[in-house]
Amino acid sequence: METRERDRLERSGRWVVKVGSALVTNDGRGLDRQRIASWVEQIVRLRQAGVEVLLVSSGAVAEGIKRLGWLRRPHALHQLQAAAAVGQMGLVQAYESEFQCYGIHTAQVLLTHDDLSNRKRYLNARSTLKSLLDLGVVPVVNENDTVATDEIRFGDNDTLAALVANLVEADLLAILTDQAGLFDSDPRSNPDARLISRGLAGDPALEAMCSAGAGALGSGGMLTKVRAAARAARSGAATVIASGREEAVLERLRQSEAIGTLLLPSREPVAARKQWLASHLQVAGKVWIDAGAVKVLREAGSSLLPVGVTRVEGNFSRGEMIACIGPDGREVARGLTNYSAQEADAIKGHASSRIEHLLSYVDEPELVHRDNLVITLP
Repeated sequence: METRERDRLERSGRWVVKVGSALVTNDGRGLDRQRIASWVEQIVRLRQAGVEVLLVSSGAVAEGIKRLGWLRRPHALHQLQAAAAVGQMGLVQAYESEFQCYGIHTAQVLLTHDDLSNRKRYLNARSTLKSLLDLGVVPVVNENDTVATDEIRFGDNDTLAALVANLVEADLLAILTDQAGLFDSDPRSNPDARLISRGLAGDPALEAMCSAGAGALGSGGMLTKVRAAARAARSGAATVIASGREEAVLERLRQSEAIGTLLLPSREPVAARKQWLASHLQVAGKVWIDAGAVKVLREAGSSLLPVGVTRVEGNFSRGEMIACIGPDGREVARGLTNYSAQEADAIKGHASSRIEHLLSYVDEPELVHRDNLVITLP
């Protein structure tokens, strides 16, 4: 059973790889260039095998602490922000120089959790990351610690990596840590602790096995990784928690080798995402659609195109939730709009090929993409 489940890793086409602070900075002794070079080489090989990879890397604060000569992680917010600013320079330089050895460009992407909860910035980030992947660029994502407030105190890159996996509809979230995976008890205090090879993301029993404690340099722990797996699962991504110190760990995961802990989504990808959309967002406006649009939304699972819209109500912005109303006045669906109310009104009833002429630019051909649309009428 597990062999078959791990076979999905070999078939997966898009990975988010997260690397923790302890690994990147060799437990605080400075950037581990040799190990960074190894991960980069493995990512290059994954790309050659047809896998798109986004890298979420911790280590800016830890590297800044090392560069500034501090002996321990400070508590003052302004000192953490200063360390992040100093350390981010070295972190990005390290990845860029290693990827350049293979002729591959990288892109620095700094996000806060607020960027991914605000729907307009969510769509902007999604479009940018997907464009970078289309261009063959490896995005190197980190939390924007220099300007963050609550995030730098309570945030962690495990959570950020899960949100990025949701954002780009990744097939796999690979969390590389300094532990071999998830154990049924803390292996640091119990020599008989047993590695959990597989499980279901979101299973409450998994949290009971975790230690929430973080290391001296990082801000997360095994608990944040288990919770990150549950978040990633809502868009259908599997999660592997494994040791980043394992030789060729990413390549061996790709070959379905039983390394670390595999946490599988318990729901189908679409169902999980649609439920999340339906449950958590309020409607900011309405668009009335014709009978043809109702039919393709309900029966074909298609996107909503401007040509099917007959009327626009409200003053919504790009990225907000809107309701799609059929000719009989009943709500058919709701979803995140790619255009504002004013823009939607200008392009309603027109083919997508006319958007650029009508608005002087084009962002997406759909008013609401099917990935961001949930049917509400049975």
